[in-house]
Amino acid sequence: MSLAEADQYIAGCIILAAAPCTAMVFVWSYLTDGDPAYTLVQVTVNDLIMLLLFAPIIGFLVSGASSLTAPFGVLLYSVVAFIVIPLVTGTLIRAWLITRHGKTWFEQELLPRFAPVTIAALLLTLVFIFAFQADNIVGKPWHVILIAIQILFQVYMNASLAYGLMGWLRVPYAVAAPGALIGASNFFELAVATAIALYGPESGAALATVVGVLVEVPAMLSVCHVCNRTRHWFPSEAVA
Repeated sequence: MSLAEADQYIAGCIILAAAPCTAMVFVWSYLTDGDPAYTLVQVTVNDLIMLLLFAPIIGFLVSGASSLTAPFGVLLYSVVAFIVIPLVTGTLIRAWLITRHGKTWFEQELLPRFAPVTIAALLLTLVFIFAFQADNIVGKPWHVILIAIQILFQVYMNASLAYGLMGWLRVPYAVAAPGALIGASNFFELAVATAIALYGPESGAALATVVGVLVEVPAMLSVCHVCNRTRHWFPSEAVA
């Protein structure tokens, strides 16, 4: 592995770690019987953090940890394209539909129809992500393994720290589980898109973010399994 490749991998891992998870947290929370309202608050906070800090954090850390630079303009474009526009569009469409048809229709009739579509769209996204990086994944297996090791360490360390702290504070399980999961998961779609925009689709940074996708899903499922098996460690309700 050359120094230039190492810098690319470092940049990719920084981009991945700087993008806290949003949509997939609802899946992890559902699998662990987490509190939906608390999960929604977590996702909202993550969106606000990324709006303000995603670009500055990546610019600072990439330039400090490698010889690469991350142009602020490209980072700002990524935030606008993948966070601001979807967030504003979704909010406006939701408000318009509720105004016309009511909240009950929106939540009980419309949203369930989109469940198969969202799953299919996620799977299609993953297929395209892996297809574009197939040569790198197959051609650099040792690089992939080295990247995967540190991503796995990040996932399990973050989840363990959050879960252990909530257990020490006697937080209810329905809050502790999604709290641990959101700290370990990443917004991989944003990370992959940002790495490609900054350094190109064949870059080591793009490969590192794709390895994150490859590793994160099974790792998060294992964290969900641990949470479900240890729910008796936590109070089922808030302690008065």
